[in-house]
Amino acid sequence: MSIKSDRWIREMALEHGMIEPFVPEQVRERDGQRVISYGTSSYGYDLRCAAEFKVFTNIYSVTVDPKSFDERSFVDIRDDVCIVPPNSFALARTVEYLRIPSNVLTLCVGKSTYARCGIIVNVTPLEPEWEGHVTLEFSNTTNLPAKIYANEGVCQVLFLESDEPCEVTYKDRGGKYQGQRGVTLPRP
Repeated sequence: MSIKSDRWIREMALEHGMIEPFVPEQVRERDGQRVISYGTSSYGYDLRCAAEFKVFTNIYSVTVDPKSFDERSFVDIRDDVCIVPPNSFALARTVEYLRIPSNVLTLCVGKSTYARCGIIVNVTPLEPEWEGHVTLEFSNTTNLPAKIYANEGVCQVLFLESDEPCEVTYKDRGGKYQGQRGVTLPRP
């Protein structure tokens, strides 16, 4: 298994539609303003957060159950910024739609800028032949409100290419999150 470089990422995105929309370089400034970087990096791709958030709330005091999830656990927010309450949680989605090749597994890691503010970004691996908007999970581990910026970088995806194809891809299995669009809540 090998980690893939910026050249491979550009080729796969431009020729095979692996990342849409695709930014071939790393962007650190937009319209004269500094932004949290996004786009192609040396050995990965920095994904952006869309302006569509679901912030955890305990207004209805429902039990969080991954087998029977109650949508009232979240408040919907559409804005360029999302404030995550202290010791709380929010979901978002990427701007980018990804199509993972059949011989590739991706791992996603949070960006240092957010980690240094106590914001943990969690994304599970994207399996071979998975496609969709990536649902992002933000945990605010601090006792202060935390700000997430839409349309700026929030995490980096690393692409690992296998020496041999897997026997069954995510698509073959009929994975429950295949083709997801928008922020996708847990499905049983």
